[in-house]
Amino acid sequence: MRTSSDTLGTPPTAASAKPDVDKNELRYNLNTSGSHFFKVTFLNQTWLRFNQSNPGTTVIQEPKDNTFDIGLRRTRMQLFGQISDRVFLYIQFGLNNFNYLNGGFNPTASSNRKIQAFFHDAVGEYLVFKNKNYLNIGGGLTIVNGLSRFSAPSVATIMSLDVPVFAQATVDQTDEFSRKLSLYARGQIGHLDYRVALTDPFPIQTSGTALPTYGPNAIYALKGHHKQFQGFFMWQFFDKEAHQTPGYNTGTYLGAKKIVNFEAGFITQKNAMVRVDAPGDTTYQNMNLWSVASFLDMPINREKGTAVNAYLGYFHTDYGKNYLRFNGIMNPASGLASGYPAGTQGNAFPMFGTGNVVYGQFGYLLKRDLFGPGNGTLMPYVHAQLANYQRLTKTLGIYTVGLNYLIKGHNGKLTLDYQNRPYYETIGNQYAPQGRRGQLTLQYQVFI
Repeated sequence: MRTSSDTLGTPPTAASAKPDVDKNELRYNLNTSGSHFFKVTFLNQTWLRFNQSNPGTTVIQEPKDNTFDIGLRRTRMQLFGQISDRVFLYIQFGLNNFNYLNGGFNPTASSNRKIQAFFHDAVGEYLVFKNKNYLNIGGGLTIVNGLSRFSAPSVATIMSLDVPVFAQATVDQTDEFSRKLSLYARGQIGHLDYRVALTDPFPIQTSGTALPTYGPNAIYALKGHHKQFQGFFMWQFFDKEAHQTPGYNTGTYLGAKKIVNFEAGFITQKNAMVRVDAPGDTTYQNMNLWSVASFLDMPINREKGTAVNAYLGYFHTDYGKNYLRFNGIMNPASGLASGYPAGTQGNAFPMFGTGNVVYGQFGYLLKRDLFGPGNGTLMPYVHAQLANYQRLTKTLGIYTVGLNYLIKGHNGKLTLDYQNRPYYETIGNQYAPQGRRGQLTLQYQVFI
């Protein structure tokens, strides 16, 4: 940081010297009180990752037992502000899952590695009761979602390396990276934090991937269009959660708040799914998803700065009979050898499906300035996803252990994360686990 001695050649006197305090945000006040403002944030999450490939994996047409890749999990900017007492604007722009394959590889065509960045959110919001946060009405492209807190996560503040993506239930199928065109209402009344939304989902035909094929297993409907209804509700026993930006839920407050919540949410859509059991026998099914959960994030010893984070949730996910979708985050593989189950390449596992899921996580924040003043501290964590999906012969188990080095809270942190997952073979119409693979990732996050 430059002082007056850098520019004027004269060091400050003892009387004029002021403490060197970092400003932690890029904010422009629109009035003298600061109640009207506009703010800009930037986030970059860089991954260095070693992955044990699922059987049959190929990378640019060569078999690969393992891969090492460097990528950008998320690169984002937010622009938002309270324009007047009642008017709020929120815009987010960025890219995701940018590695050497740029989210996909087509061996028969030229690729374009410059097409990833897009608007994630573009929302206008109106505060109905002046100076009261009882009711905010908004509309636009937004992540205001039902189902769970992890369906609309604040990715800059998550405790672990990544969020449980299965909770972003329709991601890149009938939405745009979990964002949808919606009209919503949200607010906080006493201990209750709520949001409800009427959503206009995108048709599966605009997902940018090959269309699913009709068969006895449910897929997203290729005919018809129906609105989606969503809701998420939190009962906050102690401190209230952050409520400034539309929809986003903080991952961990690092001991700054005492949060104990009971949460519930849902997503429902008429005739969202379809299956064909036999020629001429077409059945449309509603999509019905709901969850209940508890969330805790609170200090243990305020003087030392220790804190704990815990979550336990139960999810009922009904996408129609036998729906199952494999997915791998920023998949480092481009293809699969013949004879292996489709979609199982790289780090993919059956992330979404009709059935029931239990997800839990736990983390412990060690004392403040563990390595000396200004040198940060550590936060180890574990989490697990257990799923009973209709097309799996056994319970799916995804297990993760990790360690955050919080150099400057969430503004600068390193995360080392190990994930263990099963891989599968097909037995008739079902998938049976045949072994397990691991993935080790180092993330460096910078956020302001």
